[in-house]
Amino acid sequence: MSAPLQGKVALVAGATRGAGRGMAVELGAAGATVYVTGRTTRARRSEYDRPETIEDTADLVTEAGGQGIAVPADHLDPVQVRALVDRIADEQGRLDVLVNDIWGGENLFEWDTPLWEHDLDNGLRLLRLAVETHAITSHIALPLLLRRPGGLVVEVTDGTSDYNGDHYRVNFFYDLAKASVLRMAFALGHELGPRGATAVALTPGWLRSEIMLDAYGVREDNWRDALERVPHFAISETPRYVGRAVAALAADPDVARWNGRSLSSGGLAQEYGFTDLDGSRPDAWRYLVEVQDAGKPADTTGYR
Repeated sequence: MSAPLQGKVALVAGATRGAGRGMAVELGAAGATVYVTGRTTRARRSEYDRPETIEDTADLVTEAGGQGIAVPADHLDPVQVRALVDRIADEQGRLDVLVNDIWGGENLFEWDTPLWEHDLDNGLRLLRLAVETHAITSHIALPLLLRRPGGLVVEVTDGTSDYNGDHYRVNFFYDLAKASVLRMAFALGHELGPRGATAVALTPGWLRSEIMLDAYGVREDNWRDALERVPHFAISETPRYVGRAVAALAADPDVARWNGRSLSSGGLAQEYGFTDLDGSRPDAWRYLVEVQDAGKPADTTGYR
């Protein structure tokens, strides 16, 4: 088994479920030691009140071939983040990959609701969870990442810069949050590039996360049953697909060519040659523009 990230250390901030879990597991499959953080543990749940835990994610990382280490952390609290980074420094002496996947806003946004009608407290809480957490984590973790050349920062968002630049995303608060993360990667690229590290923004496509599958009343093994109700869901992908994108970036000795760029799982699959778990290569953002948004009937021919 190839382990291109053997000896590398990663922090996936926000790895309880969804894309974060997929990225942590695939970094582990490539041989990395992966610290996984979140607010839901086997002893206590976050306000999401869901069953997935960071300990489960850490176990999956280890089962995949890496070393998974679960650390409970609220990334809005600089004291907790400082303790996390100090622990990584003490135990490993290095940090090679930082993935900022903190979100937590799933229950806070209202679809197609204008700013003045949206619950203000929920909207501001969403911005704190989706933006402030990333800034706090990077502020504290980047000095450790910069100890060695070649470090990688992945800012996880929803949508590419091209797509989000032309499309209104859900509502004011959601749109602002996702645009902000894209801009974070751009700004970090300017600050990290001259110092020997790389920052990128990365989006999955239509993600078959645990929450999405539950919303459609299906499981991963029968997800296609949702297509009768939501035909364009045919372009969807597993969280492991974007995880393979992160692992490919982390193993690329020429990763600096992507510095400051907005990337997608589907786009990187074409570049690096990885596939989703079923052997396909979904290219969701091209599909959304050319098929769904164009009003055409669902047809993934040529898109996965």
